[in-house]
Amino acid sequence: MSLFNSFRGWLGRGGAIAETQGSQAGLPGAALTPDTTSMGVDGALQISTVWACIDRRATLVASLPFFAYEQIDGEKVLARKSRLYELLHESPNSRMTPFEFWRAMMMNHDLRGNAYARIERDGAGEAIALWPMPADQVESEVLKSGSMIYKYRLGNDVAVLSDQNVLHLKNLGNGTTGLVKLEFMRATLDEGAKSQAAASKLFANGGKPSGILMIDKVLDKTQRAAVKRNFEDMAEGGMSRLFVLEAGMKYEQLSLSPVDQQLLETRKFTAEQICQWFDVPPVLVHHANVTAWGSGIEQLIQGFYTTAIRPMLINIEQATRKRVMTPRQRATMTVEFAFDALMRSIPKDRAEMYAKGVQNGWLTRAEVRQLEGWPSMEGTDQLTAQSNLVPLDMLGKQTASGGAGANIAQ
Repeated sequence: MSLFNSFRGWLGRGGAIAETQGSQAGLPGAALTPDTTSMGVDGALQISTVWACIDRRATLVASLPFFAYEQIDGEKVLARKSRLYELLHESPNSRMTPFEFWRAMMMNHDLRGNAYARIERDGAGEAIALWPMPADQVESEVLKSGSMIYKYRLGNDVAVLSDQNVLHLKNLGNGTTGLVKLEFMRATLDEGAKSQAAASKLFANGGKPSGILMIDKVLDKTQRAAVKRNFEDMAEGGMSRLFVLEAGMKYEQLSLSPVDQQLLETRKFTAEQICQWFDVPPVLVHHANVTAWGSGIEQLIQGFYTTAIRPMLINIEQATRKRVMTPRQRATMTVEFAFDALMRSIPKDRAEMYAKGVQNGWLTRAEVRQLEGWPSMEGTDQLTAQSNLVPLDMLGKQTASGGAGANIAQ
C-alpha cells in the first residue's frame, strides 16, 4: 500500500481523533515518514532538547501556587482551613510535595498526551489524596453507556477505577483522550537520534577526523598493516606530542567535509523543530543560535507564558473542578493557579503593578505587604487614590481648620 493510500485510509476512519467505544489510544494510524522507529520515553529523553523542553514546562507549572477559594458574600477568600486547600497547596499525598506531584503530571502529559492521578476520597466523598499513575500503565476505556473507566496495571495487579476517581489531564485530542505526542513527532525524534549518533561517531577518538599518510612507494599487505599500526595515534588523535615520519612520508589531516558541516546544521534545525513540538522558545533551552538576552527575548518569554503556560493552567484548573471537587464544593468553592507568581522574578514589573494598584484604589498597602510576605502594619488596609493618596471616603473633604480644598492625607 502506498503512503498516500495508507494516509487516506487513516483519515477515512477518523484516525487518532475518531470517537470509538472500548479502549482508547491517541496514536497515529499511519507513519508520515516510513522506516522511522518509536524510541519511547527513555529514548526521547536522551535527546537533550526533549529533556530541556519537558523540564522547562513541567518545572514552570509546578512552581506556581495552586489555591482553593471559598465564595463568601460574593467575595473570593482563601480557604486555608479546607481539606481542598491542603490537598492542592500543601500535600497532594503522603509521599510528594505539590511541586513533585505537578511536575510528574506535566511530564506524563507532555510525553504521553495524558496524565492520570488516582483520587483517594473519604466517607463524605471529598478528595484527601492524589496519586499519579504513569500513563503507560493506564488504559482508558469508553463503555456502552458512555461513561469511562480506567485500568491501572501495577505489576500483576489491575485496578479498575471509575472516571469520578481519576484526575485526567488531556493533551490535544478528541476530548476523550489526548494524542500521544511522542508518536506523532516520531520522524523528528528519529532524525534527531540519527544525527546525534552520526555526530558522536564523527567526534569520537579525541575529536579529530582521520588523515592521509602519503608514501612514495608501493607497500605490500604486511607493510601497509605495520605502517597503519605505527601511525594510528596520529590519525585518531592520540596523546603523542611528536610524530617522526621516515622515508619521505607525509601526513595530511582531513578537515570537516561539507557533509559533516551540514550534519551540525541539521542538529540545530532538529533542535528548533523539537522546540516547536513542545511550544517552547529555543532561548529557554539555551539554543546555540541565541547568543544574547535582550528586550526581544523578554517578549518571547512573555508570549510563552501567555500562549503556552496559561492555557495549560486553565486545563488543570477545569479538570480539578470537574474530577476532584464534589458537587457541594463546586457550588461554594473554586480553584486557581496564582499566575501572577511569575512576576516575582521581575522586581521592577512587580513594583510597578503595586504602585498603580495603590495609586488607583484597587489594591491596599496591606494586600501588597501580604503578597510580599511582609508583616502587617496598622493603617495600611484602606484603599487610596492618587490625589495625595487619601482614603476614598475622605476625598473632597476639608480639614478641620477649614482650609479650602485641602485634602486629608493618609
